[in-house]
Amino acid sequence: MPATDWKRTIAVIGAGTMGVGIAQLAASHGHIVLLHDVAPDAACKAKAGLSQRLDSRVERGKMTADDAKALLDRIRPVADLADLAEAGLVIEAIVEDLTVKQKVFAELEKIVATDAILATNTSSISVTSIARVLAAPGRMVGMHFFNPAPVMKLVEVVSGRATAPEVAQTVFDLAGNWGKVAVHAQSTPGFIVNRVARPFYAEALRLFEEKVATPVMLDALMTEGGGFRMGPFALMDLIGNDVNYAVSQSVFEAFYHDPRFRPSLAQMELVNAGHLGRKSGRGFYDYAKGAPPPVAQTLPADPALVQPAPIDPGQPCVIEGTHIIQSDGRLAREIARDRGAPVMVLDLLNSDGPAQRLGFAISPDVPQDVVARVTATLQGQGTACTPLPDWPGLVVMRTVAMLANEGFEAVLQGVASESDVDTAMRFGVNYPNGPIEWAREIGLGRVLAVLDNLHSLTGDPRYRASLGLRMAAME
Repeated sequence: MPATDWKRTIAVIGAGTMGVGIAQLAASHGHIVLLHDVAPDAACKAKAGLSQRLDSRVERGKMTADDAKALLDRIRPVADLADLAEAGLVIEAIVEDLTVKQKVFAELEKIVATDAILATNTSSISVTSIARVLAAPGRMVGMHFFNPAPVMKLVEVVSGRATAPEVAQTVFDLAGNWGKVAVHAQSTPGFIVNRVARPFYAEALRLFEEKVATPVMLDALMTEGGGFRMGPFALMDLIGNDVNYAVSQSVFEAFYHDPRFRPSLAQMELVNAGHLGRKSGRGFYDYAKGAPPPVAQTLPADPALVQPAPIDPGQPCVIEGTHIIQSDGRLAREIARDRGAPVMVLDLLNSDGPAQRLGFAISPDVPQDVVARVTATLQGQGTACTPLPDWPGLVVMRTVAMLANEGFEAVLQGVASESDVDTAMRFGVNYPNGPIEWAREIGLGRVLAVLDNLHSLTGDPRYRASLGLRMAAME
């Protein structure tokens, strides 16, 4: 069984950005780190680059010169895999290629001690498949860091079908000792974060394709209304549309073309055009020097029209005969027919922080003076208003419902617990709330209604509600 004395030497294979980041993290917690890369001198060059970055931290007063030197002294570049024999834990961070990873681990198993743990930092390849070539597959585990490894808090500890529980727990505890927030996950496509996060991009792209709003409007609603740190389009441009699209394709194929993970034709066209985002100078946005910054539309509001009573977007009310309600996935005109009254449908607002922007849609019979009064009152409360077409689920509500749905599906399939799903999304991609806890705050019945109404209106199976969500809503 694995040794629990983690003062033993740790090896890192792969001296790219992720590998050297993991090496820095381990060395900063007192471990001797053997850094290996198949490319000649790559490990030495990576250490030299790290030295420059640490010098910068010293200059800025972020660490002392002695601490920087001690950290670097603990990182030892090695030329051959055979030099890793003393490692109690080996973390692989090389190319995402199953055959290459299998070859490396098959060689490693013959080199390291029988109680050494073999960990892969893969973000997309089955841990079970990597471990298949090992004589003792129980000591293989996923240890998925997020970039940059020294900064990002989350580590997904991924168990393959053969991973020994004590191996997963040892790595889980080690990550905690390194100051990380660790979660347990089973080896399935995308693990937790890359799976549950797909609707964040997919729904934004779908709304863009449906001409509901521009990228800047959708980003503004998600950040200023939903509380997300970055909007989906700005984030895709930062990641690289080629990278984001490739991940979407990979997950789609891994789930046997399940419509929930269908990639976007609009993003494919951007990739085909070479509009990859920041790195190419153009993506959904123009990053050329002197390009005007995109500006989200805000409906003008007359302060003289502010209502005496405040408006709570989460609570229904009636103003001059117009019903003001939160979206349940139906069209405003549909709700108006059912109620026999004009309807103004409001998008979801994140209640955990200041809500700065709110999208809304109206049925055709809503008087414009009511719209003016509502928007003036909300703006007086600090919330800008953005008109949207009468569209199912609007923007933030539709996206959060889909994120929650994927979270419940992951729990249903035994990928992770509810708490680990929520923790992973908060610390792995900095979501303002875990999607499952957010859905419970909104009300599982409303979230389920949004999905059922989207499914009914669009006929698109991507909106089918998870049985896990449906059962939870019945509790």
